[in-house]
Amino acid sequence: MNMQKIGKYRWTICALLFFATTVNYLDRQVLSLLAPDLSKEFNWSNTDYANITAVFQFAYAISMLFVGRFIDKLGTKKGFTWAIVIWSLAAIMHAFAIEIGGLFTGIFSSLGMVIPASILGFMIARAILAVGESGNFPAAIKATAEYFPKKERSFATGIFNSGANIGALLAPLTVPWIAFHLGWQWAFIMIGAIGFLWIIVWWIYYDKPEKQKRLSQSELDYIYSDTEEEVKAIDKNEKVAWFKLLGYKQTWSFVFGKFMTDGVWWFFLFWLPKYLYAQYGMEGTAISIPLFVLYSMTMFGSVGGGWFPAYFIRRGYSAYNGRMKAMLLIALFPLVVLAAQPMGHISFWIPVILIGIGASAHQAWSANLFTTVSDMFPKKSVASVVGIGGMAGGIGGVLISKLGGALFDYYQKLGHIETGYSIMFAICAVAYLVAWAVMKMLVPKYKPITDL
Repeated sequence: MNMQKIGKYRWTICALLFFATTVNYLDRQVLSLLAPDLSKEFNWSNTDYANITAVFQFAYAISMLFVGRFIDKLGTKKGFTWAIVIWSLAAIMHAFAIEIGGLFTGIFSSLGMVIPASILGFMIARAILAVGESGNFPAAIKATAEYFPKKERSFATGIFNSGANIGALLAPLTVPWIAFHLGWQWAFIMIGAIGFLWIIVWWIYYDKPEKQKRLSQSELDYIYSDTEEEVKAIDKNEKVAWFKLLGYKQTWSFVFGKFMTDGVWWFFLFWLPKYLYAQYGMEGTAISIPLFVLYSMTMFGSVGGGWFPAYFIRRGYSAYNGRMKAMLLIALFPLVVLAAQPMGHISFWIPVILIGIGASAHQAWSANLFTTVSDMFPKKSVASVVGIGGMAGGIGGVLISKLGGALFDYYQKLGHIETGYSIMFAICAVAYLVAWAVMKMLVPKYKPITDL
C-alpha cells in the first residue's frame, strides 16, 4: 500500500500517547529527584524513602487490576481523561504533603501507628498519584490497538513508550532548577499542572477510528487490514471476566514478565538520584547532566526495541516468534549492569553508562512485552490484561523497593553501602533472562485467543 494515499492520522494519536506518557513520568520522577534534599530536610532514612515509594507501587499495583476494566468500560477517551485529571491533581498535592500529613497523623496515632507528618503526607499524595497514573498504559495500549494494525503496534508502542524516557530526561533538567530557585513545593505544582494542558488537546483530536472525521477511509481500512476477524470488528466493550482471563497461559506469561522486570525500571527511576548522592555525593543540579545522559540512552532503546522484531518478521518469523527472538537478545544487555559497581571507582560515568544500557534495554523489552498482549488478545480485553500485568509489575516494584531500602540501611550502618547497591544491580541484571525463560515456557509458540 502507498503510505501517502493511506494517510498518517494514526501517528497523530501516537504523538498524543507519547506526550501523555511524557507527562506521566515527569510527575512520577519529581520526588526521586528531590529525595536527597527532602531526606535531609525531614530526616528520612532509606527505609522511610522506600516506604514512600512502596506505597506508590502498591497503590499502582492494586489500581492496575481495576483501571483496565474501567477503561474498557468507559472507553479510551473518557478513561484517559479521568486518569490524567487524578494524577495531575495528586502531583500538585505533593506540595502540601506536610499539611496533609498533619491532618491524618492523629487518626493513625489512635490506631497505634506513629508516622511523621512528612512521611504520611507524601504517602497519601503518592497513593493518589498511583491511582491516576495506573491508567496511562492500559489506555495507551488500548488506543494503539484501536488505531494500528498488528504489524505496526510494537513500533507505535515503542514510540509512545519513549515518552517515559523523555519525561525522565526532562525531569532532571527542570525539577532541580525549579526547586533551587522557587522551592521544592513549586516543582510539584508546576510540573503537575502540565497534564491539564494535554487534556485540552486530547479532547480536540481523539475519537474512535470509526467516528474519527479526520481519518480517511483508506487509512481506516488499513487499520483494520489484519486478517483476524476480531481486528476487523468494532470493539463493543463487552465484558470479559478476570477469572476467565487468568485461565490463559498467555495472561500468565505477560504477568510474569511484568512482575520480574517492572521493579527494575522503577528501581532505576526512584533510586538513581539517591545512588549518586550515596556513592558520589552528588545532589541538586549536580545530578542533572548524568541523569540527562542516562535517560537519553533509554530513548533509543524504546524506539529501537519497537522496531527490532520487524527485522525477524521480514525474515519469515511470525509476529510472536519474531518478538520473542528480539526479547531474548534484549534480555542479554542488562547483564552489563553487573560491572557497574566493580568499575565504579574509575568514574561515576562508568555506572551511569552501564545502567543507561540496562535501562535502555528495559524500554526495548517493555515495548515488546506490552505488544504481546495486543498480539494475542482481542481488543475488548487488552486493557484488562494489561491491568492485570500492571498489578503484578507493581507488586514486583514494591518488593524491589522494600528490599533496596532495607539493604541500603543495613550496609550503610556497616560503612559500605556499595555492597547493597551491588546486590540490587545483580538482581536487576538477571531479571530479564529469567522472565524470558518462563514466558517462553508458558507460551512456546504464537497462539491467539479466539474464544473470548
